[in-house]
Amino acid sequence: MLVLGIESSCDETGVAVVESMGALTPVLLAHALHSQIEMHQAYGGVVPELASRDHIRRVLPLAGQVLRESGKSLDQIDVVAYTRGPGLAGALLVGAGVACALGAALDKPVLGVHHLEGHLLSPFLSADPPQFPFVALLVSGGHTQLMRVDGVGRYQMLGETIDDAAGEAFDKSAKLMGLGYPGGPALSRLAQQGRGDAYKLPRPLLHSGDLDFSFAGLKTAVMTQAKKIALAQGAPVEAWPLALRADLAASTEAAIVDVLVKKTMMALQATGLERVVVAGGVGANRLLRQQLDTACARRHIRVHYPELHLCTDNGAMIAMAAAMRLQSGVQRATAVYAFDVKPRWPLAELSECMDPGSSPG
Repeated sequence: MLVLGIESSCDETGVAVVESMGALTPVLLAHALHSQIEMHQAYGGVVPELASRDHIRRVLPLAGQVLRESGKSLDQIDVVAYTRGPGLAGALLVGAGVACALGAALDKPVLGVHHLEGHLLSPFLSADPPQFPFVALLVSGGHTQLMRVDGVGRYQMLGETIDDAAGEAFDKSAKLMGLGYPGGPALSRLAQQGRGDAYKLPRPLLHSGDLDFSFAGLKTAVMTQAKKIALAQGAPVEAWPLALRADLAASTEAAIVDVLVKKTMMALQATGLERVVVAGGVGANRLLRQQLDTACARRHIRVHYPELHLCTDNGAMIAMAAAMRLQSGVQRATAVYAFDVKPRWPLAELSECMDPGSSPG
């Protein structure tokens, strides 16, 4: 079975072809990705209307590219999958519309995929795929969640953010430091030149006794510290010595990573599981990988990550999630081409909204 996957939830247009072969893990044949970062940099963030228009320009040429690279033709595709949500409404509509139009033209079924499930299952695309069950740390731009994962579609929420996600804390703190868009990667690069213990920043909810997260207070603490430094320097952040900015970036990163690692270890202890999966864009963070690897090695816990180039949004994870849902019998693709999108779609609702035999649209 060949699955063509389309991702268009925000500022990346991704298309991929995945082949599902019986009981074996589906195989990625080809994928292509176009990032809109350069276009949005002038505005300091994603402009939804520009994002939607760019998806329209990119999606079909990318589809043609992955078909050529996979050695498959369009009429060989068995299922067309697309990101149904969450994400920007206009951007989601582009991918959903193209996918359903292709399905109708080919007389092939279509399937709407939850964006976060795509991230969650993306480590199955790696050279060292995980095995069920495992604890998952899902850290994307707007989400920070810990889950117990017993199989495809079998997710138990253990804890989640009650305000800002880790990715938002990175981005908002980066903006306070005068760093460009995207802020998170820029902050992490700057942090490599600083000391993580230079400033004492809070670790919110670290001792709360549960597995929830909160990063809004950390952002406020970074802002307060930045104001103190600016007052002492008598200059705006852009004019500070590089060492000061690097130390604040490193201290911010250290606080975020400390919470993520310790809460993950608490989740492993609470569940008794010995395997953890990290997924989402923040999963590419160098310090997070180093500290989690070290903590897990001490307890003989296996850690799995997506390949670095598949940590951000991409079509491969959407095609993979669709193939795994179909292969496991959790859901059936349908030849119903009317569609909707779900800009707000909690992962906890996934089994309710996408039960076997349900229409993706």
